[in-house]
Amino acid sequence: MKKDALVSGRESSLHSAIKKWYLLEGDKPEAKVEDFIVDIARGNLLIEIQTANFSAIKPKLMHLLKDHKVRIVYPIAREKWIVHKSTANGEISGRRLSPRKGNLSDLFSELIRIPTLFFNNNLSVEVLMIEMEEIWCHDGRGSWRRRGASIEDRKLIRVFERRVFGNRADFLEVLPKDLPEPFSNNDLAKSLGIRAGQSRRITYSLRKMGAITHVGNRRKQMLFACIEQSSRCQLDQHRSHV
Repeated sequence: MKKDALVSGRESSLHSAIKKWYLLEGDKPEAKVEDFIVDIARGNLLIEIQTANFSAIKPKLMHLLKDHKVRIVYPIAREKWIVHKSTANGEISGRRLSPRKGNLSDLFSELIRIPTLFFNNNLSVEVLMIEMEEIWCHDGRGSWRRRGASIEDRKLIRVFERRVFGNRADFLEVLPKDLPEPFSNNDLAKSLGIRAGQSRRITYSLRKMGAITHVGNRRKQMLFACIEQSSRCQLDQHRSHV
């Protein structure tokens, strides 16, 4: 099944809309590079839009990074609308704003799958903070968390901002400025207002990509310190359009 495939086996509207939003004049969409199809070829840069599951493209990345610069474009939903759709007549029965607001730390739930690839300077990541709709179809075949509703599609509403991580040191920008050094997972979780499990994903990824190192323990908590000096991530507000 293709990446971003949903219950119907289709590529999501989210993936298609981001590709359209991202295209510039001269870009080559769905370009064949060696034995692979990449979402966009922009001169010497190959762009892969991945809305989930970085593991799925790891073999592709490992091959392409030998001779090409590759950028993963990853959307995070700062605002997400849940749209309820009836299976009986296909009509929309409700729309509500999810209380869950995505933030930059969510990136590490995917980076944890490929952190060592960032030793190759040809790899970069661009995060798009977006507003989106998620279409729930109440067919009884989905997750119990959604009370049996399946996710039929995801749709882009707008892009709030974009942020490029061009090297390993850039990822240190995720760490709060007031974080003590050395710091523990608990320190990081408290400072960012996230769960300890998410802070462990961040420190695991940063360790594996060589941006921080384990320097000791305190009350059974691992302590970490930065290895590289952070450079400022590229941040720019982009006019949203869909």
